[in-house]
Amino acid sequence: MVAAMPRWRPLLLAALITACSRAPEPTSVAAEAHGDAPTERPEAAPKATSGAVDAPAETAAEPVNSAEGTSAAEAQGAADPTAEGASEGARDPGPPIVDRPIRFDDERRALTLDYRRRHEGGDPQDVTIEPRMVVLHHTGGSSVDAAWRYFDRTKIESGRETLAKAGALNVSAQFVVDRDGTILRLMPENWFARHCVGLNHLAIGVENVGDGKAHPLTEAQVEANAALVRYLAGKYPLTHVIGHHEAMAMREHPYFKEQDKSYRTRKGDPGPAFMAAVRAKIADLGLEGPPAPAP
Repeated sequence: MVAAMPRWRPLLLAALITACSRAPEPTSVAAEAHGDAPTERPEAAPKATSGAVDAPAETAAEPVNSAEGTSAAEAQGAADPTAEGASEGARDPGPPIVDRPIRFDDERRALTLDYRRRHEGGDPQDVTIEPRMVVLHHTGGSSVDAAWRYFDRTKIESGRETLAKAGALNVSAQFVVDRDGTILRLMPENWFARHCVGLNHLAIGVENVGDGKAHPLTEAQVEANAALVRYLAGKYPLTHVIGHHEAMAMREHPYFKEQDKSYRTRKGDPGPAFMAAVRAKIADLGLEGPPAPAP
């Protein structure tokens, strides 16, 4: 006689057979996508490579100008040479430029817009310009620091009566070139600066430290001005480069715009010799000077 099998044994055998025949559970697709590897086998982090675009290194945020709400690079229309679609060597990097910005706060912005309305007409709403020419100047002094401090003032000094009557905005320029050829950028080159009657709305101003007499302009400044003009001509659709002393010869040119018919100034800077020396180095650019006087 065979002993009866306990009731629990068939149930146990059935459970064991089912467990052995079941397929293994697949790894979660979501876990693979997020790289959630088991902690006991951590995946090595990828090594950083130059030019990597999928995981760039953390960079500090660029300062934003409070008056305009845009970064200096954006205001200048600066292009990233490594950006997708940019051709290598497409733009001349230009000469070394030291950024030493002057004050351009809300007050200066308001004075700039007021000056533009008074002298250009219309109702301009921002401080940007579309550069078409470069005007070269000299500062009348021998110190780059003194020139910077003067341009850093927001309002014109009352002692300069002719200029003060035409507006409270202080004079300035986009660039100053020191006597050793060092180029300082005081503001983005496509921001408005008061430096040349009738042409400020489309002219980039370059001040050279010196006075033409006790402190004559140097060969290093000639080289720096030529290199700077060449760089700017590659960045903007420039057509002219003139000296401040040549500005009134532009009065009949379409570029000249001055609502106040009585507001005219005659200047002697930087002088014919300096302009001739700079023009000789940029002759290949084909930039025009002032119109020839009528016969």
